[in-house]
Amino acid sequence: MAQEKEVKEMTNEEKLHALYELQQIDSKIDELKILQGELPVEVKDMGDEVEGLKTRLKNIENEIKELETQISDRRVQIENANAAISRYKEQQDNVRNNREYDNLSKEIEYQALEIELSQKRIKEYTATLEARQADKAKTITDIEERTVDLNQKKAELNDILAETKEQTEALLLRSQQLEQNIEDKRLLTAFKRIRKNAHNGLAVVTVERDACGGCHNKIPAQRQLDIRLRKKIIVCEYCGRILIDPDMAHEVQLENK
Repeated sequence: MAQEKEVKEMTNEEKLHALYELQQIDSKIDELKILQGELPVEVKDMGDEVEGLKTRLKNIENEIKELETQISDRRVQIENANAAISRYKEQQDNVRNNREYDNLSKEIEYQALEIELSQKRIKEYTATLEARQADKAKTITDIEERTVDLNQKKAELNDILAETKEQTEALLLRSQQLEQNIEDKRLLTAFKRIRKNAHNGLAVVTVERDACGGCHNKIPAQRQLDIRLRKKIIVCEYCGRILIDPDMAHEVQLENK
């Protein structure tokens, strides 16, 4: 029976080496995102604005339909009231007493008031309708203009994405490979957390002029010696970034040339 091959655990030096290489790859990905600038956000905001205008247009169109229906209903009411008045006047010619005549006169008066009210409402609805039609025309113009702007921004973003697509995909693949190779998942999680909280996305930095390359606070001589020995994972006591010596950074950069 063949002896199983023993899996060698990564040394702290190898972990630091892998983390710094991962940092370099992720920083390049960040640079490509910066190259895109605010375009993705602008495209999303402009897209949301266009959708908002389309919703506004739909609401205006529904309101216009409702106003047109109300105007139509009022015109029907006027026609019915005029027909009722004509009918009541004919009946007045055939009444048998004054009481019937007075009752019909009241009905005629009531229908006349209904006509007057309907005419007033038609004027109000018509004025509102004209305002909404103006709103509709403006909203359509706004949609057309914003859509042109949106398409231009999309074209700009697509051009940048096309230029950087291949490079970004290669970097993302390498980043995933490096993450898989790092056996210490707690360390990897800590790396990602530090990167997320750091304003420049740097979780692994070198010692520069006896200070942390991230926050620039002084590092004690003994701690610098421990960093150069690469036997421990050492973090800055001020900003929490992982520290490596400049020689290791130089080595990684040479390997990735």
